[in-house]
Amino acid sequence: MAKQPMLKFVNVERAMPEKRGADVRKEDFDEIYAGFAQAKAEEQASRCSQCGVPYCHSHCPLHNNIPDWLRLTATGRLQEAYEVSQATNTFPEICGRICPQDRLCEGNCVIEQSGHETVTIGAVEKYITDTAWENGWVQPVKPARERTESVGIIGAGPGGLAAADMLRRAGVQVTVYDRYDRAGGLLTYGIPGFKLEKDVVMRRNKQLEHSGVEFVMNCNIGEDISFEEIRGKHDAVIIATGVYKSRDLGGPGAGAKGIVKAIDYLTASNRVANFGDTVAEYDSGELNAEGKKVVVIGGGDTAMDCVRTAIRQGAESVKCLYRRDRANMPGSQRETQNAEEEGVIFEWLTAPKGFKGDEAVSAVIVQKMRLGAPDASGRQSPEVIEGADYDEPADLVVKALGFEPEDLNLWGCEDLALTRWGTVKAEFTTGRTDAEGVYAVGDIVRGASLVVWAIKDGRDCAEALLADLNAKAAVAAE
Repeated sequence: MAKQPMLKFVNVERAMPEKRGADVRKEDFDEIYAGFAQAKAEEQASRCSQCGVPYCHSHCPLHNNIPDWLRLTATGRLQEAYEVSQATNTFPEICGRICPQDRLCEGNCVIEQSGHETVTIGAVEKYITDTAWENGWVQPVKPARERTESVGIIGAGPGGLAAADMLRRAGVQVTVYDRYDRAGGLLTYGIPGFKLEKDVVMRRNKQLEHSGVEFVMNCNIGEDISFEEIRGKHDAVIIATGVYKSRDLGGPGAGAKGIVKAIDYLTASNRVANFGDTVAEYDSGELNAEGKKVVVIGGGDTAMDCVRTAIRQGAESVKCLYRRDRANMPGSQRETQNAEEEGVIFEWLTAPKGFKGDEAVSAVIVQKMRLGAPDASGRQSPEVIEGADYDEPADLVVKALGFEPEDLNLWGCEDLALTRWGTVKAEFTTGRTDAEGVYAVGDIVRGASLVVWAIKDGRDCAEALLADLNAKAAVAAE
């Protein structure tokens, strides 16, 4: 009888890839986790229970066939494991690195519910695809036949690129327009290299380019080209611009020099640290934490990116203010632990009331909070503790309070509609808008969310768009 390759969670303990020590990793912007060796990946994949109702699968936005590729990995069939993984996920090596697995697949792993630690799904996913790249299994897309229809995609973030990949596989001609000089959106300029090294993103961009996707960079819609011109050039258009407008802070002194937006701070750091670009605001110290007392306001993943970036830039001290407690913060617990190991101090149940400083910020006026009754979402609402304010010295304050849609004005397209939140009104499952031939995906539809949801939206939209193109072609052929 063949030896059982799975169900080893009873006698094999969970193990993560080796993590570089905090004193070493905080000196650079390289990823902090090493990759699995083959034997270790097979061992960890073999812990999967192959349960009949895999909650890891159902709680993954992409509904990845996780138990299938874990079994293939455990039995050494790595190319097949990659093919199964790639079948449902356009960028598995990226999701393996940056998805909050503790809230999604791993957080719902059945063996953890039974008292054993979860399978290290993310690390195995990263290993499978990195191995695929190393062995040349990842190749440019070669459609079975080329189609004459063309689609213009506005935005080169994960949603737009996922749609581009799916459309090219079907032979559709694809052009991606983006205002930045490199494709990838927040994958390129928003997420630091210690979570996602940029060559991982750039090689996917090159693969798409070699697959026939045309990229038009440094292109601002409404300035360099009008939305109507794009509609006129293509059979359909997908809006995948993401949300980049930072939520702001009020209070006395909120406009002081030295109070900056998270997206500006992270973009400057990524340009300098990962691409060697020259950024004037970084060189001047405006977006550089070196030697400064840094206070980051917020408790999400963007705030974690900011505090850990400040540590690597050589800040004198880094503190994070969050109005709820640790158990109620929206960011990844794993990232919070990494930040604490690197020297970040978290001030729980605190919120900014205002700022002090003459020419530049010198302190944050902090008010202490407590958790009161649950709000409409069920979370306990923070309440101010009167008379408990104090000053927190700060030379640089980073606002990491989340993102909202920019004022698109819908580029003069009267057929498009906005929701009351400022997002584009579109069907979640298809991306279809009220405007003929115009679709929208990702954060510009659902609001600030996870990369994996943007990938899901892009893939779903491409499928719906192809169905619409096929329907039109069938009518034309009658």
